[in-house]
Amino acid sequence: MQAFLLLSHALFALGLYGILTRRNAIGLLLSVELILNAAVLNFVLFGRLFGEVQAQAFALFIIALAACEAVVGLAIVLGLSRN
Repeated sequence: MQAFLLLSHALFALGLYGILTRRNAIGLLLSVELILNAAVLNFVLFGRLFGEVQAQAFALFIIALAACEAVVGLAIVLGLSRN
């Protein structure tokens, strides 16, 4: 359990570092995805620890949000690259 929490912290730290250092849009999108994945991992771990189904359901909503964010972000990047 503790190893997964360390993994989640590492993912969040990498995402935060990426947001602070990247200048292009695709790098920022990837960094936001890392942060969202860290949040999902935390929700799943604590939901399993405390036996709460709501945390895992919320993790599914975050995954759906991340997919939508990736699609919209890449559509914006492709639209800007065509001009």
